[in-house]
Amino acid sequence: MARRGHRPSQTQGNRPRFWGRHAVAAALANPERVVRKMWGTREALSSLDIPSSLPVVFAEAPDLGRLVPNDAPHQGLVAEVDPLEDVWLGDLLAQGEGDRRPLIVLDQVTDPHNVGAIMRSAAAFDALGIVTQDRHAPPESGVLARSASGALEVVPWVRVVNLARALDEIGEAGFWRIGLTGHASATLGEQLGETRPAIVLGAEGEGMRQNTEAHCDQLARLPISGKVESLNVSNAAAIALYAVAARG
Repeated sequence: MARRGHRPSQTQGNRPRFWGRHAVAAALANPERVVRKMWGTREALSSLDIPSSLPVVFAEAPDLGRLVPNDAPHQGLVAEVDPLEDVWLGDLLAQGEGDRRPLIVLDQVTDPHNVGAIMRSAAAFDALGIVTQDRHAPPESGVLARSASGALEVVPWVRVVNLARALDEIGEAGFWRIGLTGHASATLGEQLGETRPAIVLGAEGEGMRQNTEAHCDQLARLPISGKVESLNVSNAAAIALYAVAARG
């Protein structure tokens, strides 16, 4: 299978720092993740299985606070890591052959809190992975890892150069591409049927770009009341993934 939609390599000099028990423990447990250094309180470090070869610095909570953004809830743990290796779209689609796991596609969703929360929902509902456009998505970071609560280490994340071409490849792989938008006439439940869906979501406010909508098989909306104009994109993703899982 041709490998398209490759995520461009990141420079190894740009090592993110993760913080918090879930993000750090998940990074340590991921055989694909290279952890370079750790800082922590003695109490927090004692709860982890840390390789003897990993450099560890014991520190008090105020010192750890200076290693992370202001008011970041580090819970006594900070780790410096390498970004994960590139994931190819063709490889991810091949992994999902023969099953019905859904795919999440994000069109210019740039807030790391939202992307992290979407990863958490993707892990909870056993999605195949998420696909984003490389230039309009957040990098791996402590904020994203904290929001993902460990899911960054288990949910495949493909970054593509051209989202429209990636959607073409996703369609060729047998996915039914459903774009979520408030102006659709049909609801998500009406469009799902027995399809194997790729749920496409756009950024808050702007929504999906017109070219992205044009590469969807169907558009659908969530059946929300008129009391709110729209939902946060991470909430919409969670509801959509639940709807897919609840089909039985």
